[in-house]
Amino acid sequence: MTVPSVLVHRDQEVLAKAVAARLVTRLVDVQTARGGAHLVLTGGGVGIAVLEELAATPAHDAVDWRSLDIWWGDERFLPSGHEERNETAARRALLDRVDVDPKRVHPMPSSDQGESPEDAAERYAAELRAATRPDDHGPVPSFDVLMLGLGPDGHVASLFPGMPALYEQRPVVAVRGAPKPPPIRLTLTLPAIQTAREVWIIAAGESKAKAVRLALSDAGPVQVPAAGARGRQRTLFLLDRAAASELPPTIGRIASP
Repeated sequence: MTVPSVLVHRDQEVLAKAVAARLVTRLVDVQTARGGAHLVLTGGGVGIAVLEELAATPAHDAVDWRSLDIWWGDERFLPSGHEERNETAARRALLDRVDVDPKRVHPMPSSDQGESPEDAAERYAAELRAATRPDDHGPVPSFDVLMLGLGPDGHVASLFPGMPALYEQRPVVAVRGAPKPPPIRLTLTLPAIQTAREVWIIAAGESKAKAVRLALSDAGPVQVPAAGARGRQRTLFLLDRAAASELPPTIGRIASP
């Protein structure tokens, strides 16, 4: 796994703008080299703020949205269109405002589709497998950017400390009894996350500072799931100053104005 790089921005607003700009550059570079790209979205306040900034910047026109496959790292197992679904927030913030190919937008199943969470997880895993190519590194595409939020307890996606999903080798699993409501969710597992070329962990606010410090320490991924979220080519911790406030000086970082 790659050694993370840490980039610190002044506040959440600047952070969201900077991540949106970085994402445009990354997607354009990948599409120029290979034609298409795979992007994994995250929810949460700062994750959705990034998508809003991406929709607002004229630079988003440089992305070939029709050639972009869009996935999710996790989802609340709720009815389609529910306000608490990550998909709902992402569509409102960005996807309904750009020219995406509906066939290349891959939301995780919703609870009103007549299947159990476990069957829904297997169906999403099958959709991921169908999108792989011979040069991919497992049963999921080699995601070009996989974005993750970070919880105060160190969770990423819906991988919460100490829960059985952290021991899974399957790419997608159902989570029951999540400590944060709603209790039933679908999530990529750490092996699936680790196939990504780049993993970006985005965090803002003082409440995330301890989790950031632990995720960049020698903590194990069962205790601090973010400690196991690493990309094959690059791992970025994209933070505001408050989220970076507990980092020791031994952690190298690039500070922004």
